[in-house]
Amino acid sequence: MTTAIHVEDHVHDQPMSEVALRSVAIEALLAEKGLLTADEVRRQVDLMDGRTPADGARVVARAWVDDSFKARLLADSRSALAEMGIAIPEETPHLVVVENTDDVHNLVVCTLCSCYPRMLLGRPPDWYKSLAYRSRAVSDPRGVMAEFGTALPADIRVDVLDSTADMRYLVLPRRPEGTEGMSEDELTRLVTRDSMIGVTDALTP
Repeated sequence: MTTAIHVEDHVHDQPMSEVALRSVAIEALLAEKGLLTADEVRRQVDLMDGRTPADGARVVARAWVDDSFKARLLADSRSALAEMGIAIPEETPHLVVVENTDDVHNLVVCTLCSCYPRMLLGRPPDWYKSLAYRSRAVSDPRGVMAEFGTALPADIRVDVLDSTADMRYLVLPRRPEGTEGMSEDELTRLVTRDSMIGVTDALTP
């Protein structure tokens, strides 16, 4: 037996946008057809709302200290993440992890909308969804990164990766110099959301 989803449950005396109303209507239709329940919807929403960049930072720090894990992460992110207890459902978009090196720097954008690795970074920042970022990241990636305080040497190639409905990207930033003696937990604190998008490098200790 399904639990009905009522628009009133979502309104809470606040006006709803057309997109929000459409979302509620779709949820109600799915529940009415017995495909899912309101509780199942809420559990998934709570799961996604609980995701933060800290999840991605743990993955990056592990890759920095474990070369074999890094190789598995770059080859098959789903299996590697499962080793850390991070389950990526089969029906979700494919996650590709790309590594920044001394020769290549990766920058992620979604030119059509705001496709983003929410399973590891949580909600995308407003600037990532903006038309200005989505267009300029392609036409002037170095200029965009400069606005975030990132200036790369001219001999480093910048690859702009366009996320799609079927594929998400996570940047594995370069490990900062002078961190050889730091623990995995300490390294985690150097990994920022922006460095995993590619607009900045990881923090220096």
